[in-house]
Amino acid sequence: MPRFAANLTMMFNEVPFLDRFAEAASAGFAGVEFLFPYEWDAAAIAERLRASELTQVLFNMPPGDWAAGERGLACLPGREREFAAGVETAIAYARALDCRRVHAMAGLLAAATERERALDLYRRNLAMAASRLAEEGMALLIEPINTRDMPGYLLNHQREAHEIVADIGLPNLKVQMDFYHAQIMDGDLWRLFEAHQETVGHIQIASVPERHEPDGGEVNYPWLFGELDAAGYDGWLGCEYRPRGATRDGLGWFARQR
Repeated sequence: MPRFAANLTMMFNEVPFLDRFAEAASAGFAGVEFLFPYEWDAAAIAERLRASELTQVLFNMPPGDWAAGERGLACLPGREREFAAGVETAIAYARALDCRRVHAMAGLLAAATERERALDLYRRNLAMAASRLAEEGMALLIEPINTRDMPGYLLNHQREAHEIVADIGLPNLKVQMDFYHAQIMDGDLWRLFEAHQETVGHIQIASVPERHEPDGGEVNYPWLFGELDAAGYDGWLGCEYRPRGATRDGLGWFARQR
């Protein structure tokens, strides 16, 4: 049976962030993920995880100035020191939360920067970050994001992400296969997973095209869940979706999977 992690940035928004851990556990989730923990003290988050007996599955490295529109630093010329500092910040939180996976957002292609130059810098930053995380027994993840939700993002296609992982060649560098983004950009989801299963480090789910609960739209998630089980996928499935209404009211799909 797939293991589902509630995304606490998107789900259980009916209560303050630190109270969402208990809500997720009460709803039956064994794991959680979120975008960024840095507003909160790591010890406070760790206490909520322990109290709710939850596994912290994943979170993102510092993305730069999110409020100003930045979406990661890894491909931005001149921001290498800030990216490296973000690696250390993420490691400190990951240690405190006993989290084994950290996602490095690529960033938006900077104006007047050639794509190949940005990709070269991206690869170098990823190699540095993955090497550093390996010292901590942690994995570094990268994620293609669709051009509709995040125009200008450097990394958009699953195949390109897996090629980058192969080029760098570090065993703890993996790809997040978010089926929502992948359906919009690539389609043919099952064959895509089959082709790249060895370098898939995490899966995320949401309906397409609206990014709601995985119980309708273009993607047949019940079938995919069964195929993932049959294929031996033993990782987590992050529920990175926007509930249509109150989070608990939309968990019928999850009750059926449990």
